[in-house]
Amino acid sequence: MESSLAMFLYPLLLSLSLSLFVFLLLRATAGRRRRLPPGNLGLPFLGETLQLISAYKTENPEPFIDDRVSKYGAVFTTHVFGEPTVFSADPDTNRFILQNEGRLFESSYPGSISNLLGRHSLLLMRGSLHKRMHSLTMSFANSAIIRDHLLLDIDRLVRLNMDAWTGRVLLMEEAKKITFQLTVKQLMSFDPCEWTENLMKEYMLVIEGFFTIPLPIFSTTYRRAIQARGKVAEALSLVVRERRRESERGERKNDMLAALLDEEGGGGGFSDEEIVDFMLALLVAGYETTSTIMTLAVKHLTETPLALAQLKEEHDEIRARKVEEEAALEWEDYKSMPFTQCVVNETLRVANIISGVFRRAMTDVTIKDGYTIPKGWKVFASLRAVHMDHHHFKDARTFNPWRWQNSSGTSNNSMNVFTPFGGGPRRCPGAELARVELSVFLHRLVTQFSWMPAEQDKVIFFPTTRTQKRYPIIVRRLEPVEAM
Repeated sequence: MESSLAMFLYPLLLSLSLSLFVFLLLRATAGRRRRLPPGNLGLPFLGETLQLISAYKTENPEPFIDDRVSKYGAVFTTHVFGEPTVFSADPDTNRFILQNEGRLFESSYPGSISNLLGRHSLLLMRGSLHKRMHSLTMSFANSAIIRDHLLLDIDRLVRLNMDAWTGRVLLMEEAKKITFQLTVKQLMSFDPCEWTENLMKEYMLVIEGFFTIPLPIFSTTYRRAIQARGKVAEALSLVVRERRRESERGERKNDMLAALLDEEGGGGGFSDEEIVDFMLALLVAGYETTSTIMTLAVKHLTETPLALAQLKEEHDEIRARKVEEEAALEWEDYKSMPFTQCVVNETLRVANIISGVFRRAMTDVTIKDGYTIPKGWKVFASLRAVHMDHHHFKDARTFNPWRWQNSSGTSNNSMNVFTPFGGGPRRCPGAELARVELSVFLHRLVTQFSWMPAEQDKVIFFPTTRTQKRYPIIVRRLEPVEAM
């Protein structure tokens, strides 16, 4: 027993001692070797991770960064999640990081996310494979494809889900159903059914494991997530194999999977594992992010009655032009929603689930003000900190969609610092699709329902941006005459 315990403890203590030595050596020598951004590496092993986690449990969207920017400036050094990291809340530095993807910086995310998404996910791909997959995704989610093929499905699935709404509704849960069904339809042409429901249940377990310790022995949540990931991958693999057989018979559907299998259209040549990882990651991009934006748009509109009234007026006018009350939305309808786009912009600015992006320096990199980011260090380009900076947006922490109608609420270069979908080679390929989905969702919501909060709820920011109680509301369906 003692021998077994010693065999376990000895390598653990040796590892901890070595980590402590490396940490102290890093702290003692980093400043002499290079001119690092100012900051504090915090405690051995933990760094400032606990401060970061506790700070984001408040209602302040950027407490950790706010505090350090006030002390050190917009670029600072810290130590979080086991690694020395340079944080940037400076738009010029962020742009430099994003634009130099693959040259000076490479994508790098925590092990829990990497393991659950798979090494062939778009988030983790690098080099020529990433460029090819990104281009393929962009070509499938461009304006023409949305207009000609996707808009009708988006409108139909939003209405299908809303038809079941009555009484008390957990809006975030309903939004997740909608966005999951939309993403599955766009990826694989499946309409809602028992198979998609089962897939969603497993998928939600996968997402719960993203911000846990990536060791099954220490985290039950992570262990469940890994098991669920296996089930999701198995289900998707069966679909891929069947679609390969269909493709060989000359059968072709108009979805993302077809594009991945299409040799003549720029796809083809991908292994089943690559396609499964790729689709699994796209489910994250299409499901979790857009559903959160939908929920928070409604929350902010509910708390800003003048904005809600103006939005409803715009959509009532669109519906009044329809011969039939439930007629499908068309591309011209979407393009005639100017105030809706202001609401979309403002929601993305104040409530984006993506607070920033992680990168790793591929070499020593000199940035603004002569600071150096050492090779191998993590970098976090905070997009939300820039969006919440009053130097770029007047009253930055106030929801004000009218700021996008003119320059009164923004600085002259606000559009240059507005980066809700990232930038550079890794800019989100589904940016336009997310805007369309949110616009259609808002149209159907404000023309078919009135609502009120069922109870007080608040936005929290860790591990992801969301409402604490899933935003419960009481909905009342509008009568046709009242809606018109």
